Order: sequence, then C-alpha cells, then structure tokens
Amino acid sequence: MTNDIKFHIRTLAEHHGFAMCAFSRPNIKAIDMHTLDTWIEAKMYGEMDYMAEHVRTFRRKNPENMLDGVTTVISLAMPYSPPKQEEASPKQGVIASYAHGDDYHEVMKKRLKALALDLDKLLGKHGQRVYVDTAPVLEHALAANGGLAWQGKHSLSLNRNYGSWFLLAEIFTTATIEPDETANQHCGTCTACIDACPTKAIVAPYIVDARLCISYLTIEFKGFIPEKLRKPMGNRIFGCDDCQLVCPWNNDVDAPITDFLNPREDALSPNLAKLLRLDEAAFRQMFRKSPVKRTGRSGLLRNVCIAMGNSGEVSFVPDLLDILRDEEPLIRGHAIWALGQLAGNSPEVAQRINDLEEKEKNKDVLVEIAGFKRKP
Repeated sequence: MTNDIKFHIRTLAEHHGFAMCAFSRPNIKAIDMHTLDTWIEAKMYGEMDYMAEHVRTFRRKNPENMLDGVTTVISLAMPYSPPKQEEASPKQGVIASYAHGDDYHEVMKKRLKALALDLDKLLGKHGQRVYVDTAPVLEHALAANGGLAWQGKHSLSLNRNYGSWFLLAEIFTTATIEPDETANQHCGTCTACIDACPTKAIVAPYIVDARLCISYLTIEFKGFIPEKLRKPMGNRIFGCDDCQLVCPWNNDVDAPITDFLNPREDALSPNLAKLLRLDEAAFRQMFRKSPVKRTGRSGLLRNVCIAMGNSGEVSFVPDLLDILRDEEPLIRGHAIWALGQLAGNSPEVAQRINDLEEKEKNKDVLVEIAGFKRKP
C-alpha cells in the first residue's frame, strides 16, 4: 500500500492516543531468537514458567502464527509521564511511573480496538488481531524491525523523541502495507543502565535476569523475597524505574500533553504506614483501576514491609507489630524481617516475636523468626 495509506493510519493512531506508529513484516531476526533462547535456557524467567512453554516460545519466534494470513505488524506506542524527580521520603514508597494511573492493559486495549474498527473502514475487509503485552509477542523486536524504536541495553525500547517513557502494542493484519526501515542502535558504549541497576539484574547488554529484577520481584513474584535482595529494593514497592532514570535518552523527555493513563497524585509516593493498614476491601478500592492490583494485597504489603525495614524509621515499629496478627504468612514473615532491621535489639519486639513463634505454623515465617533471632 502507498505512503498515503500509512499517513492515514498514523493519523488515526494518533487520534486514538498512539504517538508513534510503525510497520514491519511478521518476522523475527536470528539475533533476537538467540537472545530469547539464551534467556530461557538460563531460566531467567524465574517463576513465570509460561515464558518457557514450547508453544509460546514458538509463537514469539514465528509471529506469522499469531494470525492466519498476517502480512503486516503495526507497532504502536503510547507515551506516559516520566516520574517526577523529587525523592520520596523514608516514610513513602516508590511506584514505577507507568503505574501512577490507570492500568495500561485496559486503557490501550480499548483504544486499540477502536483503532482497529477505523482500519476496517479505511482498508476494507481484512483480518486483524490486537495485542497489548500479555500475548507471546516479541514486541520490542517488532518495534525495532519497523523503526519505531531500538532496544536499549536494559531491554526496553528507546526512541529519540520519547526516550523509553512509552508502552507498546501491536495490530497484526492481513492487509499488506509497505514496511518501514529497521531502527538503528544508538546506545553506543554507554552502560549507565547496567551500572545503575540496584540488584545487578542486567546481567549482559539486552539481557535481564528476572530473578534479580525489582520489577519482577515486586510484581510477578508471589513468594518470600530472597533476603540478599531486600536491602537493594530500598523503598520501591511496585516496579523500578532506575535503569530508565539514568538513561541519557531520557534526559529531556517531557510528559505528554495528554497522559491517557491519568496519573494520580496519591500514587506518586504513597505513605507506607497508610498502605500497611489496608484490609482487603480497602486495597481493592484504592487500586481498583490501577496495575498495582496485580500484586494482590499480600504482595503489596510484603513490599511495604521491606520498604519500612529499609527506611530507618523506628516510628514504623508499632504498625509492623500490629501486622504480625495478619492472616497472610507472606506479610507476617516480611514484617518480622523489617522489625529486625528497625528494632532487633528491642526486648518488647523480641517478646512479641517469641509469642508469635509459639503458635506459628507456617515454615517460611518460622525461617524469618529464626533469622530475627540470629541478628546480633
């Protein structure tokens, strides 16, 4: 199809909130396949076992299998607001900037479907399928194939105008549209993102070990966070922006004129004590439209306990003692660790831990109690 058609599609995409739009064939380069294989073979997916399923891996390498007769992938990007640079106080938690507002899955899927309807009118009858993040699609590789962005050494996509502060989506279509030129790399010898990672999760350029990544640990991982990784988490309670914050390509990126994720002030640096007091109903209400709801109450409060333990704020001790009565072992266990960091030498705290030990049944919590008692 002609460039006029591409212009019309880009105009429609912008109307629906997608500032960037690029076209490529449904093919994956050999180097991207090799990187995926290396990542899976090393089990860097952690507990996300679905990432290693044969069918999903096959589809990632062969996107033409995502839709019968597909000839074109339309990669789309929706910018969101970079985080404000003010540092949170020790009494506040840090939430990754993309999660300061509404859940991008829901926002983008709705807008993608509306764009797809407009493409039906523009292109005539054709097959198409829309994807936002959850499908087995190598979205960063496809975006690079279409010139929308190149993949940075932190594995995220980068664009000269928007840095990395945008989210990707795709429309697979049977309409044959002229592909754009592949993106060039512009990271050079820079290793700022690798050097800044608090847990050294970027184990090599373009390869992130999820088992070490704070985003994975605070969102996808459902268990007890390894003790050696708790200190580096600092006060991050949902995701991590550190690798993006140090990237030179993000230095002069402004917030979009309209942020369709609708960021909210109360999500920028929430009060940790207030979060720890949330019951299930209050958690659901507070994070009703937010991606933070993915952690569940127990996962978020686990992260809050770690942030409290790293804060140095002894004023958190009463709240942590109260949460020892919670029915969730995940919360009790991490509250014990936090108490060890803040008040490990307190006779009152030690007595409360002893009282808990007498009736505790969960083996993971008992391990945390043993760790508390070993502290000098």
